Amino acid sequence: MRVDSSRPHGTEAGPGGQHGHPGQRGQRGQRGLSKEDGQRGHHGLSEEDGQRGLAARIARSAAATGPATGARTTTGEIVAWLAERRRAHGTRIRRIPFAELDGWSFQEDTGNLVHRSGRFFTVEGMRVHDAGRPGAPWEQPVMRQPEVGVLGLLAKEFDGVLHFLAQAKMEPGNRGMLQLSPTVQATRSNYQRVHGGSGVRFLEFFTEPGRARPLTDTLQSEHGEWFLHKSNRNVVVETADEVAEDPAAEPDFRWLTLGQIGELLRLDNVVNMDTRTVLACLPAPGGQGPSRHTDAEVSSWLGAARSRSRLTAEPVGLARVRGWLRDEQAVRRTDDRHFRVVAVAVEADGREVGSWTQPLFEPCGPGVSAFLFRHFDGVPHLLAHARAEAGLPQTVEVGPTVCRTPDGHGHGHHPAYADVVRAADDARVRYAAVHSEEGGRFLYAESRCLFVSLDGVDDSDLLTPPPDHLWITPGQLGALTGRGHQVTVQARTLLAVLNSGAARLS
Repeated sequence: MRVDSSRPHGTEAGPGGQHGHPGQRGQRGQRGLSKEDGQRGHHGLSEEDGQRGLAARIARSAAATGPATGARTTTGEIVAWLAERRRAHGTRIRRIPFAELDGWSFQEDTGNLVHRSGRFFTVEGMRVHDAGRPGAPWEQPVMRQPEVGVLGLLAKEFDGVLHFLAQAKMEPGNRGMLQLSPTVQATRSNYQRVHGGSGVRFLEFFTEPGRARPLTDTLQSEHGEWFLHKSNRNVVVETADEVAEDPAAEPDFRWLTLGQIGELLRLDNVVNMDTRTVLACLPAPGGQGPSRHTDAEVSSWLGAARSRSRLTAEPVGLARVRGWLRDEQAVRRTDDRHFRVVAVAVEADGREVGSWTQPLFEPCGPGVSAFLFRHFDGVPHLLAHARAEAGLPQTVEVGPTVCRTPDGHGHGHHPAYADVVRAADDARVRYAAVHSEEGGRFLYAESRCLFVSLDGVDDSDLLTPPPDHLWITPGQLGALTGRGHQVTVQARTLLAVLNSGAARLS
């Protein structure tokens, strides 16, 4: 057992000695925020005091689940509001042949599926080489979207409790269509209005300097098996302005506490992927105690995994991808496995554009994302995996113990510990829910997300995992997330479950 003696018990130092998240440095921890406060900064508080204050405010928000504990409304009312907005938007989606796509076409020379504006995203081919595995390279379609989008939550205190402005937003690929979204969820093409539609509501809080105070602001990766080097800005800013406080004026927006979002995260397909990844970037609400490995050891472990990886990816024309074929309805593998590229037509009220067509990736089955955890000296630890995905900007990031997507790396790979997760009885499963992946790009892509306890299990293979797995605390995972491009989107979903109180490991 190693104990990190580089910091006092209960503080949240990150790997390499960082405290919290870069976007949170110098922030005030006191209750209340005047407009002048948002401009002046921390007024003499040390960085460490500011971080402790912010963590305490987040903890209060996580504990508030109804009016009796400081929330403005009940979670039941939020569920009813989402159902009402789902009915009000009246979304319709239908599959169409590629020939009916408006503004999208396959290039003659490459076969790539592109938009006539040259913006949004393209569907191309990706060739993956793994020098550590024999055989021919793996090839598949992949999305390329070089522009960085904004995933932003606007925060404000009401009666001393931090609330977050969430949006009831439709995405064509979501199960149930409408889910709880961040305040702003927009690609650069969207907020620059390439589609010719209306502007993005509340965007100015995230793009105009000085308009709101940043609490966290990092670049994070997206699915490295379906995107090639895709990043989004994950940001939370705080305001003292009167914003969206009249439900009649802003019917698609509501102020929720972190605890209420946590209650919604216990339900299937309610809180969307973009909300989850932003919440994961908040500092963990509470101390974690001594860790099994020091923060420097965690950083060294990830760095070593990156240096060992021999996975490389290169773009190729979609028409040149081997083992895939294109017909009128889909681009698919010859054996109909993994996923397909399909086209849909969408009609939706309440969006910047009322109707449009677009391609989507459709997985051929559900995924699984699970953390095994156990307590060491009374402190919960997660069994993290240094996960290689060819499309990640740095190839390897920290993922859950088990992360199985329908395309499974394309190698027929059976993840380590998958059988342990599958065999876990109800008493060991501390959390289980089904969550949708990004509905603006994927059609009915879902993963079953779990925390599975190993407390009391005497197994040397679990206590001394292989080199690509390591026991780390949730606080260490959160600190890695705060550095950006260190933690996979699947692990960030599970971290959001912890940060919001949707699951408790102790």
